[in-house]
Amino acid sequence: MVTNDDGIHSQGLITLTDALRSIAEVWVVAPDREMSAVSHSLTLHKPLRVKEIAPQCYSVSGTPTDCVNLGVNSILKVRPDLIVSGINKGGNLGGDTVYSGTVAAAREGTMLGIQSFAISLVAGKDFKFQTGAAFAVRLAKHILKNGLPKETFLNVNIPNNETDVNNPYRITRQGKRLRVGSIVEKVDPRGEKYYWFGNSNMDFEEIKDSDSQAIAQNCISITPLCLDLTDYSFTEELSAWVL
Repeated sequence: MVTNDDGIHSQGLITLTDALRSIAEVWVVAPDREMSAVSHSLTLHKPLRVKEIAPQCYSVSGTPTDCVNLGVNSILKVRPDLIVSGINKGGNLGGDTVYSGTVAAAREGTMLGIQSFAISLVAGKDFKFQTGAAFAVRLAKHILKNGLPKETFLNVNIPNNETDVNNPYRITRQGKRLRVGSIVEKVDPRGEKYYWFGNSNMDFEEIKDSDSQAIAQNCISITPLCLDLTDYSFTEELSAWVL
């Protein structure tokens, strides 16, 4: 099953779906509009609408997490062997994984016990989606054959080159963005203030073996992520606290 956060009509989703159909039966369940940066949100306070727009292709009036839940538990006739989320228009590096609907969809699939990975193209324009799709096929074939550990999913980021053949891949850790965002304050015609989040600083800390370092060196980044967020290194010290 394929999903994304850029919406059902995103070229990244279309290119990914076409490529994966060369190796498997593919169902698409994706948001009916762009849902970037919605993280792992579920729609609880309004009904969800599902529309079949083509055979085995459904749009949902909700978030990527909604799409995975509906796809697995309602729309598909059988549980999928693999969930692929993407191809995202732009990277999901470092702390981006917290905000990303693309990554959240893969996380949700893993929570439902289904092998999953998210894939993003690190670019702002002139997206070479075929590059990402080619690597997604390579990775999907390997996962279907060899599997992923329980409660582990992959976050994949790809340089925006013409072909993935020229991109070696690295197994990486999550990097850290030097996030210096801007908030733009304006005044509307009625004299009321309103705010826009501006662009964030795109620099990253120089961390060895990080996803951002791999991309900076023109390599594909594959970061294994876990569902368990426990900081085990702090558990013993925390237990000694007297509250």
